[in-house]
Order: sequence, then C-alpha cells, then structure tokens
Amino acid sequence: MQADTSRVPTYTVSCEDYVHVVEFSPFSSGTPSSLLAYGGNQYVVVATCLFQEEDLEVEGVEFNVLRAFHHELRVDALAWSPESRLDRLPFIRFCTAAADRKLRLLTSDLRDKHEVKVMEGHTSYINHLVFEPTEGKQIASVSDDHTCRVWDLDGNENITLRLRSPGISVCWHPEEAFKLMVAEKKGTVRFYDLLAQQAILSLDCGQSPLMSADWCLSNTIKVGAVAGSNWLIWDITRSSYPQEKRPAHIDKARLFKWSRANENLFATTGCPGKICSQLLIHHLGHPQVSETVYAARSVFWLMTSHATVLTAGDHRLCYRGIRPQLAPDPPALRAWRRQETLLLDD
Repeated sequence: MQADTSRVPTYTVSCEDYVHVVEFSPFSSGTPSSLLAYGGNQYVVVATCLFQEEDLEVEGVEFNVLRAFHHELRVDALAWSPESRLDRLPFIRFCTAAADRKLRLLTSDLRDKHEVKVMEGHTSYINHLVFEPTEGKQIASVSDDHTCRVWDLDGNENITLRLRSPGISVCWHPEEAFKLMVAEKKGTVRFYDLLAQQAILSLDCGQSPLMSADWCLSNTIKVGAVAGSNWLIWDITRSSYPQEKRPAHIDKARLFKWSRANENLFATTGCPGKICSQLLIHHLGHPQVSETVYAARSVFWLMTSHATVLTAGDHRLCYRGIRPQLAPDPPALRAWRRQETLLLDD
C-alpha cells in the first residue's frame, strides 16, 4: 500500500485480477476492523479494513487479506450475513449471485472448514440480494424473471413474490424482519409484509427505467432511487410521489446508495462505459454536488463514525478523502472531515 498526495487516490491496494463486485459488511465484525469482500472472474477475497479514524495508530488505512475462495463463475452480486464475526472463533458467511442464475451461500471458519450451498430457482439474471439483518437466517433476491424470492439457509425457497417487471433492488427493514422493499425496473417501489406476502405500500417514480433504489436505514421514512438521468427522494409518510427530483448525470444514472453514517448524504453513479460514468456524492439541502469521481461502477457506504464508499473495477482498491466544503456548521464540519472514501478505481 502506498500513499499518494494527489486527489485521486490517496492510497491504493493492488488486486491480482479484475474486480467486478465489492462490499463492506454493514454489520459489526466484533473487532475494530471492518469486513470486506470483493469478487472477480472466479474468486472472492475476504479482507479486513481499519481506518485511522478508528485507530490512531493506523497510518491512513490498514488492509489485510484473510482468505481467497474459489468461485465457479464471475461474481455479479454479493451480500454479507450479520452472523459474520472475527472475535472469538472466526465465522464468515456471505452469499453471491452469478450469471448461471444461482445463489451460492458460503460459510467458513477461515481455516479448514468451508461449505458452499447452491440455491436454484431464478430463471433469469439476479440483480441484487440481501440478508435479513437481525438474525441472518433468510436471504432475499430479485431477478429479471419478475420475482423476488426469499430463501432459508438450507437453500429452500420459502416465499416467491410475483413482480410486474424485473426486480432491480431489494432492502430489508433494519429491525422488522417481516418488512421488505422491492424496486422494479418499470418505476415502482413496493413494500411487502412477508407474513401476509402482500404489498402494503407503493411508490411511483413517474418515469422508467428505474435502475437502483435504496432504503435509508438510519431513517426509514426516506427512500432514494435513480431513474433515467435523475435521482429521486421520497418521504413515505407524505406521498407516493417523490418529494425531490433532480438531474444527476448527463447520461443515464446507474446506482443510488444512502450513506450509513448520515441520513442526508447519498451517492449516485452513471452507467459504466458511458460518457459520464462518474460517482457523485450529494448532500440534501445543498444543491451543488459535493464530490465527483470518474469511472465508478458500484457503491457501498461503510457504517462507522465516518462514511466509506466502494466502487468496483480493474485491479486495485483506492482510498481517498471527501472534501468538507458543504458542512454548514462547525460540528458538521468536523463530522464531514471524518468521512473518507474507499474506491475500487477503473
């Protein structure tokens, strides 16, 4: 790992192969370090990341690879289980999706015990998946086959929700295990009661295609999405139509992700390979874009006292800081200065 005084990047970590997907675990690992996984053509690497903001003895960022796992196909999506921990006896569990329309649930002690369970049922490309966040005993996935499916850890498909267009994003309520949010490509976001297996609320983009949606887990009345070239924000207690809608990208927008440290901070990306496929970081209440990073493909925020964004591409991990210009007052300014960005740079 080496330092760089230029704006992009501040630190880099080399990877042996192309990186398609990268995800921080949104759950505590039981240690100061955060769990991280990134996937390529036929592998998944599990690592830890520790920032100077979390340990003053760390110079910038400390990155350690724990283990690499063989994966039969290219990794297209990945989700962490809340059961994954590094204290006491290490235990790792995550689930992947690949182009063969299968989910793979990997469980490991990071030593000599590994188990891979293959889950079959989807009949088209799997776009997104997520673990139930309280106990991690269920997994939800959405697909181009117009379904959202809920699985148990034995690979059984317990619930199938029929959608009206391809499922794009799925989010689980952070505390209520029977509430699920599903976003569809045609521009609809629905909330489901899994006990009744029925929709209880729906939101309308007013345009399509909807490419990504996210539930603000620090304030669950907020939902964000990107459709066309715009980002959209809903307050679900007020209306089924967005309260805010603004253009974000010259070309089509691809992803929307809320910060896990600040309910007013979110990121959007353009479509990879397009003219303006950059990562934009936005702050509600401030009309200007707070940060622009080019060649971003995927986004994830780390939930700590600072915010961390992940994007996927090429053969390296890159780390950089976010500028504090938009902080409106001294306490917010100090908080903003604690926010850092980790990028997988194209």
